[in-house]
Amino acid sequence: MPAPPPITHAIILAAGRGERMRPLTDQTPKPLLPVRGKPLIVWHLEALAAAGVRQVVINTAWLEEQIPAALGDGSRWGLQIHYSMEGRDHGGALETAGGVAKALPLLGEYFWLVSGDIYAPEFRFDASAAADFVRSDALAHLWLVPNPPFHPQGDFGIAANGLGLDGPGADGQRWTYSNLALLRAELCSAVPIGRKAALGPLLFDGMRQQRITVSPYLGPWHNVGTPAQLAELNQTVTAP
Repeated sequence: MPAPPPITHAIILAAGRGERMRPLTDQTPKPLLPVRGKPLIVWHLEALAAAGVRQVVINTAWLEEQIPAALGDGSRWGLQIHYSMEGRDHGGALETAGGVAKALPLLGEYFWLVSGDIYAPEFRFDASAAADFVRSDALAHLWLVPNPPFHPQGDFGIAANGLGLDGPGADGQRWTYSNLALLRAELCSAVPIGRKAALGPLLFDGMRQQRITVSPYLGPWHNVGTPAQLAELNQTVTAP
């Protein structure tokens, strides 16, 4: 069987207000806040480009004009960036599934998804994982991390066969969704354009269909939520 074509599209979620990061986000979109000398979102752009991704959609809403002004067309990273402007077109952020649904015309059948406000400097958008996903019937593949202090109950379990579970997994635990994933367009295709919609209900429905796969990710990972967390990260985390 020939190898499936590589996944060359991605969406970076960058539309949120970042309430807990105020006052920093009163003037700056959260994904543009710097970690170790460059904006959070740039870490993802560099990693996606290194993995062979060429088309990146960034959804925007809060202070959205700043993001294309800062990142441009993506050519400096060897990327072509498209902007899905939810604030301009719909008056505000559409949440994750709504944002993905609006961006689907700019994405392929399969694509990477990452939140613009996480810091995972050692995560690689791995071509072999992408190929396995394309060959599967899965609607999504999620990377899960050990539960951080702010989310001790976790989100999903890991079954012995690698399926995601709405409950404890084979290890008796739930893990936390890292906001790193592979998605099939089908997952969000029924969401009407312009409607706010969360991703969680679609994932739970997919788990009931046994079409959501998961993997643990044990590398450095930070959901940068508050100014104190950002300051600590800049003081203690060394760049790879």
